[in-house]
Amino acid sequence: MAQPGSPLTTHVLNTAMGVPGSNMTILLYKQDSSAAAWNLITTGITNSDGRCPGLITRELFTPGVYKLHFDTDRYWGCLGEESFYPYVEIVFTIRNPVDKFHIPLLLSRFSYSTYRGS
Repeated sequence: MAQPGSPLTTHVLNTAMGVPGSNMTILLYKQDSSAAAWNLITTGITNSDGRCPGLITRELFTPGVYKLHFDTDRYWGCLGEESFYPYVEIVFTIRNPVDKFHIPLLLSRFSYSTYRGS
């Protein structure tokens, strides 16, 4: 797992309950364009603040297409709830890996949204 200060961060917010989305499993993939496949880079679990620090090191963060996979079905199930979306995947392109990228997930059982933060 990467050290704190990762160039890529995420934050899950449970907007239905107004709380951080803690204990959610997140998988980070990078696309292998030559094989049209996704390679798993790392997995993590959000902390009590809904954050998953240290997803990737600066050295491994190279230009390309990445995907964050959020296990929303398990998350809602642990809360005794059902979700319309069994998972959420956010696919994004990194062209300049020296920048910092923050990709939050705003989540309820029946909707989600995201944006590029700083």
